[in-house]
Amino acid sequence: MSDESNETASGAKKLNLVVLKKLLVVAVLMFGFGYGLVPVYKQICELTGVNILTTKDDTVQPVSNSQIDKTREITIEFDANTQGPWRFRPTVSSMKVHPGEMSTIVYEVVNKQSYKMDAQAIPSYAPQQATAYFKKVECFCFKQQTLGPNEAKQMPVVFFVDPALPKDVKTITLSYTFFEVGGQPKTAGQQEDKAPGKAG
Repeated sequence: MSDESNETASGAKKLNLVVLKKLLVVAVLMFGFGYGLVPVYKQICELTGVNILTTKDDTVQPVSNSQIDKTREITIEFDANTQGPWRFRPTVSSMKVHPGEMSTIVYEVVNKQSYKMDAQAIPSYAPQQATAYFKKVECFCFKQQTLGPNEAKQMPVVFFVDPALPKDVKTITLSYTFFEVGGQPKTAGQQEDKAPGKAG
């Protein structure tokens, strides 16, 4: 093989090596670009409000309230009063919430009698100025409750405090009075569903 052929072969090897290095660099850059594109895309989604890349997370609520004021914390105290033969109480005595944050409290009631009773809960608030800012989304006080003999119920209240609540209000007390409504209570010996005309 002549010197010219050797030089040609050597030049071709060098050229191939240079091309291979360039291809490797291009492959690494493409991989890096593809890898780095995911966080960039997530940032774009967050900025534009598009949420295509949402991953499943059971701890996150499906609806978020963008008007939560996390710079403030309000203490909500819970109270219960009864006018009737039952046990009525909140499951917790207080909780801290941010204005605008959706929260849930559960009240428990037990009819201590051996007959059915209809009841109604009436809420009140302290301080009184907080009334307009305490927003109930779901509440057992919206309608009368029927409790069977010795029946126990757990009744939720879903609420939030309006962020417009005056800054000087740091604590709100939610109090319910639970009382019997309508009809005369039946004694233990009376049959509620007795058909007319039949002997007892």
